[in-house]
Amino acid sequence: MNFEISALLLFAVASAFAVKTKAAGAAAATVLFLFGFFAAGTGAYEPITNLVKSTATFVSDIAD
Repeated sequence: MNFEISALLLFAVASAFAVKTKAAGAAAATVLFLFGFFAAGTGAYEPITNLVKSTATFVSDIAD
């Protein structure tokens, strides 16, 4: 079964959770960075998107 979710929506929810719980760490900083990045769509879009896609594929392959 395939399940698709927007990266912007995923990082928005994770960012809201990180801010709500006042998380301070590398994971929270990464989530907040990725949310801002996907919301803005900067010039570094392609390399960071490729990194996120490959990480998602890796995690998906581990689950199988």
